[in-house]
Amino acid sequence: MSEINTRIALGHESYYERHIFFCLNERKAGEECCVQNGSKAGFDRCKQLVKQAGLSGPGKVRVNKSGCLDRCAAGPVAVVYPEAVWYTYLDASDIDEIVESHLKNGKVVERLLTPPHLGS
Repeated sequence: MSEINTRIALGHESYYERHIFFCLNERKAGEECCVQNGSKAGFDRCKQLVKQAGLSGPGKVRVNKSGCLDRCAAGPVAVVYPEAVWYTYLDASDIDEIVESHLKNGKVVERLLTPPHLGS
């Protein structure tokens, strides 16, 4: 059994309750990508709100940059783990809602879910 599986089987808690990953990939030659659609602003806003709300740190929430998440057609996208919930967001109010509803209260924001058929 791997170390990770052993830790899960033994009931060890995760270092963070939730991770949210923001695609900050920038494709070459002007190809469509999340960064062209404002993902950096979404990441910055989320990080700021999580910190202000006291949600950051061990046992809480971690806001991470990521490379390509291969969902460019739906971009900008973010994904929350361990739930594996994919979001497409458009503006600061969408980020506010993700933080308040999902990251703070554990409730998925249905209206912002990325359509499952949209990939790269």
